Amino acid sequence: MGKNDLIGGALWDAYSNKVSERMDNPTHLGVLTQKDADEKGAKLIVADYGAESCGDAVRLYWLVDSNDTIIDAKFKSFGCGAAIACSDMMVELCLGKKVQDAVKITNLDVEHALRDDPDTPAVPGQKMHCSVMAYDVIKKAAGIYLGKDAADFESEIIVCECARVSLSTIKEVIRLNDLKSVEDITNYTKAGAFCKSCIKPGGHEEREYYLVDILAQVRAEMDKESVKKAADKGENADFAEMTIAQKVRAIDKVIDANIRPMLMMDGGDMEILDIKDTSDGFIDVYIRYLGACNGCASGATGTLYAIESVLQESLHPNIRVLPI
Repeated sequence: MGKNDLIGGALWDAYSNKVSERMDNPTHLGVLTQKDADEKGAKLIVADYGAESCGDAVRLYWLVDSNDTIIDAKFKSFGCGAAIACSDMMVELCLGKKVQDAVKITNLDVEHALRDDPDTPAVPGQKMHCSVMAYDVIKKAAGIYLGKDAADFESEIIVCECARVSLSTIKEVIRLNDLKSVEDITNYTKAGAFCKSCIKPGGHEEREYYLVDILAQVRAEMDKESVKKAADKGENADFAEMTIAQKVRAIDKVIDANIRPMLMMDGGDMEILDIKDTSDGFIDVYIRYLGACNGCASGATGTLYAIESVLQESLHPNIRVLPI
């Protein structure tokens, strides 16, 4: 039976190649012992972390030398394939780092390192908690080595304590997957799936952040960004592809910034009468001079050349300006 038979082709495709490879052939799976530590003159650190929300667990082994550098690391994982892949990558990111630097590795670093390309998530959103577990066991190990509580290293704001899901993870998952409801967030991250006090005010425990508020804030930011992108696209679209109205606005904008002030200094002005696309690929802009510019000799020579050159440089090289 193939892997696609086990989990379904569509779901399988939601995992990166790096994840699928490490599921089957983890590079750093294994155990380190005190004998290994003694042979290398290092200190052995063993840290356990279990995710009560899903039953997965990971054990992390470090060998740390006298310079606080992690010179070897292994892991044992009890859980799904994604947990194995995330734990394997977590160990790889730790190797060669000082303990003080390794503790800065986040679950997002683990997930990003497992991506095949920067813009495609490595695992389905509902498996992000596996990378959170890897992140937490690093803090546990660092706490043991440095004699601190793991909570002392917490730089992420945890929204869902049950599933250990951070504020940054929830925001990123909403954006990556265009989530539109709290139910979507729960399906993708497990946040809100258990005690539910993080969903909205009124639960058994008061929280600083609630999923309903986070969703509303991120959706508002996404809508604002979408409007801006649409506006920018319209403004920066290829001039030749614009509608007549868009072309008039674009030309007026350039004229207002570069030409009109010069004309008005001499008591003149200009207006756009019409725009026509010719069969030979030119864009003819028909203008009329106003005020002192009307009848001025330079309106057919120097001034006309200046207007045409500015429009060609700013909007399209095939623009021709024709005074009427």
